[in-house]
Amino acid sequence: MTRKLQSDRKGAAKGQARSAVIFLHGYGADGADLLGLSDPLAPHLPGTAFYAPNAPERCTGNPFGYQWFPIPWLDGSSEAQARDGMLAAAEDVNAFIDQVLTDEGLEPAALALVGFSQGTMISLHVAPRRPAPLAGVVGFSGRLLDPAALARDVVSKPPVLLIHGDADEMVPVASLPEAADALTAAGFETYTHVSKGLGHGIAPDGLSLALGFLHERLPG
Repeated sequence: MTRKLQSDRKGAAKGQARSAVIFLHGYGADGADLLGLSDPLAPHLPGTAFYAPNAPERCTGNPFGYQWFPIPWLDGSSEAQARDGMLAAAEDVNAFIDQVLTDEGLEPAALALVGFSQGTMISLHVAPRRPAPLAGVVGFSGRLLDPAALARDVVSKPPVLLIHGDADEMVPVASLPEAADALTAAGFETYTHVSKGLGHGIAPDGLSLALGFLHERLPG
């Protein structure tokens, strides 16, 4: 049974959107943490509706934020709990994507996922396993959780842009080539960018590249 994710919405008026972007936040944050990115993006994507749901669980390490799944080395959970939590959250995100597509009257090719950190991990798990390809996936400062399983499980292949800071203290920048190599080997159109001097965050150069990527692939 999926859990209903709560989200605010910005961008094109309801019933007028020709595309949609769903932001998936990081561990201990919430949807509002990323929905603000719609402010600089919206003028360049005028036909786009923006969503940023809260993850389904209160964060163990930060009770004021949310988590998509537990992280053993941060909260003492087991690997099995982390795996089960990730799979449950993936179902929740899939249900949320389906609801946005229905509410906005859009096809999957008109919707993109933009994740940060743990939100990137969920995005890179969900998108390749959906029955029809999404418009694209932008992943900031994240990882591909199970590279070995990708080729076995892949159903659809949306284009992917991965962006990472070379001074990331939370998720090592080496996670970027690991994910990119697995995605490329599985036949994904994959792009990468390393932001110099950036820690665990999003810099203007990365956001500009994300905008260009979305502008090229989203209708309207």
